[in-house]
Amino acid sequence: MSRDLGLRRLRGFDRGALLAASVTALSLTASGCVVVHGEREVLPATTRAEAAQALQEFTAAYNKADEAYDSSLDAEYTTGALGDIDKARLTAGKANNPDGNPGHSPLKLTDAKFTIPKKAGWPRWFLADAAGNKGGDVRWLLMFTRSGLEETWEAAYLTLVAPKDIPEFPLDKDGWAEAVPANATDLAVPPGELSAAYATYLKDGKGAVFAGGPHTSTWRALRTKQSARPGLATQYIDEPLTNGDHAPLALRTEDGGALVFFTTRHYEKQTAADGATVPAPNKDVLALTTGEIRQTLTMEFVSNEVALAPGDGQVEILGRIQGLTSAKGE
Repeated sequence: MSRDLGLRRLRGFDRGALLAASVTALSLTASGCVVVHGEREVLPATTRAEAAQALQEFTAAYNKADEAYDSSLDAEYTTGALGDIDKARLTAGKANNPDGNPGHSPLKLTDAKFTIPKKAGWPRWFLADAAGNKGGDVRWLLMFTRSGLEETWEAAYLTLVAPKDIPEFPLDKDGWAEAVPANATDLAVPPGELSAAYATYLKDGKGAVFAGGPHTSTWRALRTKQSARPGLATQYIDEPLTNGDHAPLALRTEDGGALVFFTTRHYEKQTAADGATVPAPNKDVLALTTGEIRQTLTMEFVSNEVALAPGDGQVEILGRIQGLTSAKGE
């Protein structure tokens, strides 16, 4: 089952907090920036102290936004897929709870580890891997990115992954990892093509690109079951999402493959039989819905995935977080 943190399961949606985020104080002072002529030099994306500070600042802002249901409080610290999901969640929460989140409970992240690659040019990114006090025995993986020295580090991706599934990363003598470019040809699927490949797989299930699992074969089987409900036709459209801050980010793994974070967009259209109406969604879905729901309801989701792309063989989706971003009734 995908880890959507309460943003999945549309009918009867349990839309709890995506991740109220708060980190134990790290008491780390940012060192001076190490990037000089960053557009040309192959240099670490940041220092470990700065990475720790970025995680601390992000989680503090995210926690404030969750408590107030106010997306302006963490807009500076989120982007890409996570930014889309977070903004929609907070918008729905504010519409239904103008005074703030009555169920706010901060998430504490501990045992934070950072994998920082060396690369030339922008954007640059790094991976934060931490244990959380929610979600069970999983690791919280956040991919931070920025496109210039004066920009704030923003979290673009968030997924929850079992500790045993997190790969090892080869490091150079100074402890820096290797960034894998989007057009890498030494992988079963280049990172830049994973989003489109995944959207195609979800549509027809053909080919042997993806290994079976909860985010591939099981998800397709669930969709088939849902689309067969009497009196309610359900259609799915899946699209790649790769532009700008939705671009894939990848790190080299010890076995020569890559750990890839990527984004997809999904539409689910429910159409009631003649003379019937679409089952009423809950208040959180309604808060993001335009138009009047009569015979159809079309919902748009953004999903961020993390996958292991080997040098040869099938791609394995390790984790996925999906959130409703808009809906339209007709």
